[in-house]
Formats: sequence, structure tokens, C-alpha cells
Amino acid sequence: MCQATATPSLSYEELLHQSRPAIVDISGLSPYAEHLASQPEARHSHVGFFGYGSTKAGDRVLIAVDTEYDPIVPNAIAKALRARGAKVDIITVDKGFNKEFDELDEIRVSIRRESWNTNPRRWEGTPWIEELAGTKKYDLLIHGKGGPVAPSSYRYAMIPWLGVDHFAGPSTIYPRDLQKLINVKSWANLWGKGRGGKVRISDPEGTDFSFTLLEEYYDGRYGFTDTPHWGHMFSHPTLPIHERDDATGIVKGTTNHFSRPFPQITVHLENCAVTKVEGGNEYGAAWREVLEETKNIKYPSFPRPGLFWLWEAAIGTNPKIRRPPNIHLHSSGGHEWERRRAGVIHLGFGTGWRGPEERYAIEHGLTYGHLHVHLLFPTVEVTTKSGETLKVIERGRLNAFDDPEVRGLATKYGDPDELLRVDWIPEIPGVSAPGSYAEYAKNPVPWHYKDKERGAGAA
Repeated sequence: MCQATATPSLSYEELLHQSRPAIVDISGLSPYAEHLASQPEARHSHVGFFGYGSTKAGDRVLIAVDTEYDPIVPNAIAKALRARGAKVDIITVDKGFNKEFDELDEIRVSIRRESWNTNPRRWEGTPWIEELAGTKKYDLLIHGKGGPVAPSSYRYAMIPWLGVDHFAGPSTIYPRDLQKLINVKSWANLWGKGRGGKVRISDPEGTDFSFTLLEEYYDGRYGFTDTPHWGHMFSHPTLPIHERDDATGIVKGTTNHFSRPFPQITVHLENCAVTKVEGGNEYGAAWREVLEETKNIKYPSFPRPGLFWLWEAAIGTNPKIRRPPNIHLHSSGGHEWERRRAGVIHLGFGTGWRGPEERYAIEHGLTYGHLHVHLLFPTVEVTTKSGETLKVIERGRLNAFDDPEVRGLATKYGDPDELLRVDWIPEIPGVSAPGSYAEYAKNPVPWHYKDKERGAGAA
């Protein structure tokens, strides 16, 4: 079979401005799938920075999803890859019936007391599928929603789009060179200018903590390099935790990756470690139990005992990500999807997926995993060693959007105001909408689920 030319049937500007009717068949998803089939591959799930473009005629591709996915998405991708001459198999793993979230879902999917081989977490790859792809000699495995990709003898790309509301929109086909430049400009304030300075992360919901960008963070061991982590830009160094990490303050929020919104939680940080968790209703209570359970355990990658250390403070950079309207259901992917939106920060506390500290925990029968709190309107300020103050984000908006070079590149694709406009802004009383934040903090659910058909707060 000859390899077909895989280019989107509509331009970015046409897709950006077209209405969004209900898509009922694969043909409606074809422009997005064709775009992905033409883009370079990468072993991660960061929307806008990877595709399936290494696929060629004769390749064998395995797409493995679960029952939380709308089947139209993997089938659209399969169609686009078959058009390139590949043979594509699809496996669907049974995750049970779709259901509404409760406050403990994040705990269930993230905290483990057994090997991921027997009980994989929701985002990461399923070990038996990864093994199957290898033993059956597939050229490419398309599998997994997030987190790092396991080493493999085959090409491995992820599929983070669970449904049409994730897949069929401008975020999927956002110009890669433009998003890349947005990342580069934002990262320059942390990497190029921040060395030895101080970072403060705050949010109108009450988060306020600071840390020093130690000189050692720039030696390549802590996730800081001259290249940003595309679409998932770490504003705090990653694992291992440096013994002099001084991240101190409080974190407050009402959402995480994968649960029902909860009454406001307060997480206390001292020298990078979680010392106390207050509020948060059932989520907070469960977190406190694990905090107590693990307080005397010394894990690799951490300088002192305890499970919950801050290492993930990742910034989303795609302005066209929207909260899906079925946010109350598991099939929405939960609030994990919206962490990709430009200016949103998700904070992660605990062990890194499949890292040395998790392997140690499995070998010794210990609890492991990490939990999240999202910041929807954060401000990130860098104070340099010379005393200059640089803002990476201001109340949830990336300052890179105002950079002349970024705006100039955006004109290549259309109106820069449109290209750099954030399409979705959450409605939070007292922050971005009328009303009392104190009342919202007691029960945020009505503001997220107030219209399950339309989607809470959709712009």
C-alpha cells in the first residue's frame, strides 16, 4: 500500500473558527487524527508536542485504551495511520462502568501498597500491554494517559484524549512552533535568569510558598536543563529532593487530578516536606492517614523520612485546553485534563512514577505514590540574585503571551489575539466570578457541576 499524504484537511485557522457541532462519526475527527499522524513522535503525553508521524507503510501499531475512552477517538487515529499504510490493532481494557467521581478517587488511583505490575495506576502504562507490544514485535504502541513512558524496544507514544471534547478542538492542532516558543520564553525566566534566585508561587485561593533555585539545581540531576519540559514546565526542580531545598509556605485548593472537587484543603510545607494537611473533607482525611502512616519511612530520593515531598510544580502551556462538559464522570479524565491549560499549575507531593523510590517501596512492602492540588489562577514570580523581579505567570496568564516575538510568530497562523487567547477560564466566586469565595471553599461542587450538560464554567 502506498503511503498517503497525512496533512490536515482544514487549516488551523479554519479549525479554530469553525463551529463545534456534535461529532457523531469518525469523519468529524479526521482533521485532528490526520494532523497527529503527520507530527513527530515523542514518548510523553504533552498535547501539542507529539504525534505519530514516524509511522510508515508496513508498520504494525497497537493502540491500547480502556473503557473510559470514547471508542471514536482510537478508531479515528487508527484510520489515519492505516491511511499511511500501517496495520493497526486496537485493544480495550475493561475498567468497569463509567461513574461519577467521589472525593477518594485520587487516593485510590494514586496511592499504592503493591506493585504497579499487579495494580497499575490510572495514568501509567499497563505492564501486560507493554509486554504484549514487545513480544508480538509491534513497531509502535499507542497507550497511556500521562506520566513517564517505560523503556521499550518499540516506539511508544501516548493517547491522552479520552473523548471528543478533548480531541476535536484547537488544542490538538495548536501550532507546535508557537507553543514551543511560548515554553522557551517562559522557561528563560526560571533557567536563564533565575539561577541562585528565589521563586514565589501564590494564588488568590490562598496558596503562598517560596523556594530558592539552588546552584546545584543546574547541574543536570534535578530535572532542570536548558530545555523546558514541553507543555509540563517544572517551576520547581524534580526528584531527587536536595537536602537544602527550602520550599516553605502553604498550598490551598479545591481540585486535584482525579476526584470530585472537595472543600478547600490546606497543605503545610516546611523545607519541601508536607508537615500538616488541614481541611479537604474526605480527600484531606485520607491524605492525613497516609501522611501519618509514612511519616517514619525513609525513601530513596528524599533527604529525610516521610512520603509527601513537593517535587512537581508543573505549568501548563496550551491556551486552547478546555474543561470537558462531562467533568463529573470518570470518562472526562477529571481535572487532570485541564492541568494542560496555559497558566494552570498542578502540584504533586510524593514519589515519582516508577522511580527508584517506588521500586524500593515495592521491594519492602511500603506505601508509595503522589497526590495533587491544582492552582487555577497562580502567580509565579522569580526574584533574581541581583534583585530583579520577573513574572512567569500572573493570576493564571502566561506573560510570554505578550512577548513581541511570540506575537509575531502567531501572525503566521492568524490573529495573534485569537491565537494567544485562553479559551477557558474557570468560574470561581470571589476570584473570577461574582460571589463569596468563602462559600465556594466550603462546597465547590455546584460551581464545577452546575450544568452537567454544558460543562461548569466553560467559556
